Amino acid sequence: MGKRLRKPMKKQEDFSDKIIKILSNSANKEFTYKQIGAKLELDDTQSRNQIIKDLKLLAASKKIIESEPGKYLIKAESREYYEGKIDMTGRKTAYFICEDFEDDVFIPSNNLNHALDKDIVKVYVYNRRRGKRPEGEVVEIVERAKTDFVGVIDIQKNFAFVSTANPKMYTDIFIAKDKLGDAEQGDVVLVHIEDWPKRADSPFGKVIKVLGKPGEHDTEIHAILAEYGLPSEFPIEVETYAQKIDTSITEAEIANRRDMRDTLTFTIDPKDAKDFDDALSFKQLENGNYEIGIHIADVSYYLEEGTILDDEAYQRATSVYLVDRVVPMLPEVLSNFACSLRPQEEKYTFSAVFEITEKCQVVNQWFGRTVIFSDQRFAYEEAQYIIETKDDTIPEDISITGSSYQVSPEILAATLKLDELAKIFRKKRMQDGAISFDKVEVKFNLDQNGEPEGVYFKVSKDANHLIEEFMLLANKKVAEYIGKQKKTFIYRIHDEPNEDKLIAMQTVIAKFGYKIDFRNKGDISKSLNQLMADVNGKKEQNLIDTLAIRSMSKAKYSTDNIGHYGLAFDYYSHFTSPIRRYPDVMVHRLLQFYLDGGKSVDEELYETKCLHCSTMEGLATNAERDSIKYMQVKYMQDHKDQEFLGVISGVTEWGIYVEIVENKCEGMVRTRDIKEDYYSFDEKQYALVGATSERLLQLGDEIYVTVKNADLVKKQLDFNFIKRNE
Repeated sequence: MGKRLRKPMKKQEDFSDKIIKILSNSANKEFTYKQIGAKLELDDTQSRNQIIKDLKLLAASKKIIESEPGKYLIKAESREYYEGKIDMTGRKTAYFICEDFEDDVFIPSNNLNHALDKDIVKVYVYNRRRGKRPEGEVVEIVERAKTDFVGVIDIQKNFAFVSTANPKMYTDIFIAKDKLGDAEQGDVVLVHIEDWPKRADSPFGKVIKVLGKPGEHDTEIHAILAEYGLPSEFPIEVETYAQKIDTSITEAEIANRRDMRDTLTFTIDPKDAKDFDDALSFKQLENGNYEIGIHIADVSYYLEEGTILDDEAYQRATSVYLVDRVVPMLPEVLSNFACSLRPQEEKYTFSAVFEITEKCQVVNQWFGRTVIFSDQRFAYEEAQYIIETKDDTIPEDISITGSSYQVSPEILAATLKLDELAKIFRKKRMQDGAISFDKVEVKFNLDQNGEPEGVYFKVSKDANHLIEEFMLLANKKVAEYIGKQKKTFIYRIHDEPNEDKLIAMQTVIAKFGYKIDFRNKGDISKSLNQLMADVNGKKEQNLIDTLAIRSMSKAKYSTDNIGHYGLAFDYYSHFTSPIRRYPDVMVHRLLQFYLDGGKSVDEELYETKCLHCSTMEGLATNAERDSIKYMQVKYMQDHKDQEFLGVISGVTEWGIYVEIVENKCEGMVRTRDIKEDYYSFDEKQYALVGATSERLLQLGDEIYVTVKNADLVKKQLDFNFIKRNE
């Protein structure tokens, strides 16, 4: 009879991390080994003995305290709690972003404990093991990032669920029967999360607004606004207040201002603009220099601090420019009328007036309140025609009046001289290290129902640069004037680019034969400008423009001036668009306050306002981007039978992203749908590699695709792979 083998002992689990977590969750409370065993739902002898052993070891290493025989509690300094932000992935897991950790802390789905994307949370971080990414568990939700969500409602007999299209929202929202409001099956709704009971799989919410049926134009646009918590209309009391404002121009108020009504003044704006918040005046002085005025709508004259109108404008902080509409910061009575510098009308303005030499040296400057009279309104196309042809007759096909007309000799001369000076300013800025991002903007021709009929691209030309340079001059000089006085002010700041992102970008652009010079800050700027020039008009232009912009830090508002890297300015602010940006309103108020001899204001208060305005700007940008995606999907929906040439703009393990050359619409070809070979993702080459042919599908390759699926609700395009462009 053979020798009987002893059964190997099961390797005992180390409970140290779990013990510390239990004690940390109940600070100042004593636990016995039995209570810890109960918490861990363990009552077998082996586990109990291991718990006793781990408690003794933890006490010996002074990570916990044995307060009296057999009773333990956590040491205050051993509570490994950290506060930070949740960043959800699309796979129901998350990362915890916290300044205390070099690497983000991984949070598995079972440790989220009801935390949602961008929530501020308190996290317990497990003892970190060398070479491994730290892991954590959410122990407290400090602040919800948002509680209102947009989704489609599925109504059952006694309850309903709302599911969102957001891949980072990993749960449906439960709606009780009495919380449905007027919602009907399949509606797109805005819901508010009221509670999330500890043992419930889904949060409990109520319907606060029905937005309409999925796929309908107005429904989807309102859904985009609601998703980011942006308003679609003004409260009635705000509209009523705005209507009662006295917008008349009075002799008494003119007497308080510099009267510039007799100085040649005109505006240059997009042809479809309704609010003209800036104008230029031009006068040649006897000494041969030029007096150039940058005149900005005096919004702060009408927008009194502490009123419901001012509160509403501050909460919005910015106008939102969607593909088919503008959601303004101010009601129309101000934005399109009283504060709009319309031709042949007297207007109150806040001005920066400069005496400039032929070589663009600013020898004198003046800031203050003015009254102007605009002699002419130009569209960019009309000003561009004058710059290109030097002709004083605007042809019918360019004229915004619908018929040809003649420009006065004074305005013709002023436009050409301003263009000449702007080019000198721009050249100097580039020599100083400014970076030129003239990214192509996608625009849509819409019919009267808001349906896309065609796509066109908006490109900046000399007329755009003319206005840009003088607005930059005003913004720079206003910031410099206050900044040098060391008084609290609102700056528009832009940090240096993230070098890791630039290195990652270098890996991509090298495939196209380009490179970045990393020797110093100046060389980086020069090589980025050279890159922008080299890719202009090439098939990879949009991809590389996008990568370059993503490598940059985000510009934001702050009272702490670090300068503006992208513009190569030591001082920069936003002074020129108070109709559509609240920071500009605050800049006007502060500038006037300091011109009147006021002392420096509370920095902390204004830093809070800066943070709010930067946050709202980010939400508006996301909404604008989503509305473009939505319109692209809508446009491609009607072109399902058409073959398109596209450029591979991204490569992942699940597929390739493809950007259509002729309209910049981007969609995905899933790896499983490419039938010419079996493809797998090669991380080192950042490409899909064919198993049989070993051929690559990589960034910048041109392929032909057709539309497989256009999902308006998810704003997502799926393409079929047809063939390579060879």
